[in-house]
Amino acid sequence: MALNIEEIIASVKEATVLELNDLVKAIEEEFGVTAAAPVAAGAAAGGAAAEEQTEFTVELASAGDQKIKVIKVVREITGLGLKEAKEVVDNAPKALKEGVSKEEADEIVAKLEEVGANVAVK
Repeated sequence: MALNIEEIIASVKEATVLELNDLVKAIEEEFGVTAAAPVAAGAAAGGAAAEEQTEFTVELASAGDQKIKVIKVVREITGLGLKEAKEVVDNAPKALKEGVSKEEADEIVAKLEEVGANVAVK
């Protein structure tokens, strides 16, 4: 049986994402390989630039539907007064906290997302 590459490519183009996912899994099982990119190669190429980030900036992207609740949480997080916290929320996107640890950034994001705000961590 001759292998026709063009027919295989045509079949792959017509397949759904779920069918392609099943195909990849079947190939991995049959040949004992993995489709995942090797992580070590990327880390070795990056060298010192691949160091883990230790300080994060939490940025309020938008207040969402519950602006008053977001203002209250911003006040709690930053220690700002009502007027200043409202200005921060009104002028989003705006950095709320800079140079915080991963754990603190995660806590802040959780509090803000709980009240409907859109948050980014950089």
